[in-house]
Amino acid sequence: MKIDYLNRLNFTHMKPLFLCLASFILFTSSCKSLKEGWDNLNLFPVSQDVELGKKVYLEISANQTEYPELPEKGNELLYQYVRNIVQKILKGEKVEYANDFAWKVTIINDLNTLNAFATPGGYIYLYTGLIAFLDSEDQLAGVLGHEIAHAAKRHSTKQLSKTLGVQILADAALGKEEMIKQVATTLLSLSFSRAHETDADSMSVVYLCPTHYNAAGASGFFKKMENQPVPPTWLSTHPNPKNRIQNIDGKHQRLACTGKETYQNEYQKIKNLVAKITPVKKETTPTLPQDSIKTNPKTQVPVNSGDEDKRHKKLEKPGGK
Repeated sequence: MKIDYLNRLNFTHMKPLFLCLASFILFTSSCKSLKEGWDNLNLFPVSQDVELGKKVYLEISANQTEYPELPEKGNELLYQYVRNIVQKILKGEKVEYANDFAWKVTIINDLNTLNAFATPGGYIYLYTGLIAFLDSEDQLAGVLGHEIAHAAKRHSTKQLSKTLGVQILADAALGKEEMIKQVATTLLSLSFSRAHETDADSMSVVYLCPTHYNAAGASGFFKKMENQPVPPTWLSTHPNPKNRIQNIDGKHQRLACTGKETYQNEYQKIKNLVAKITPVKKETTPTLPQDSIKTNPKTQVPVNSGDEDKRHKKLEKPGGK
């Protein structure tokens, strides 16, 4: 699929930000403050997160092979359940841009994937595989709080600012088409830094603390992941699960959160609904029979017979986790 959603964005209003960046570098007086400033550097205005989120949402919706959306019709109870959790988090009045971002929930019908992610502007994606994997509502709320934090703390556009650098973003701001395409491609393959993952873990506790939930719900998710024989590949680029559990539980204790509810019985009913959903059969790329592949008798290296195996690059999952 051709990724073209940034071609229509207007970057010209970003020019003053580059002057701010130059001033920032000149007047920062210590290595520590420079690092902290670099970690939080974002050359994108908030309005760009909103616009970018809309474009990414349309791209994902158009790629049903990779992201098979669970239709809302016939699954109203499941969608309402997840949306209610999101609303409880937003009503805690701790989430930045709670009234500015979309906070739209989409459920992906894929029982084999233990994942959730959020794109800029507050578009939240949750896999049925993760719902089935978790044990209680507080765990799901903890995971959703983590993903909401990635969007609210603007981690995606901060990462773009650091990954691409000033010159490329400046060229994109001037309307250079190749640079705009590079910004788009980078966004789709973006992984959050370990600092951003730790920040999202911490904010998950902050968001759940005003609610009735056990605010360390995300800790339960990582405790379950520790016992998996083959953890998801995305976990290898994230902080160590043991450290994440300690950080989440420690934050919970320091904030003295009083909520204790896990709503485990209610959550079991939701898992029963998920178990009844018919999974989507993903298309697989056909391969040539082994005896039809010609090889060089001296090297045993396959020789191109003219029927070259064409592989289409799949749309990367944005947001890492």
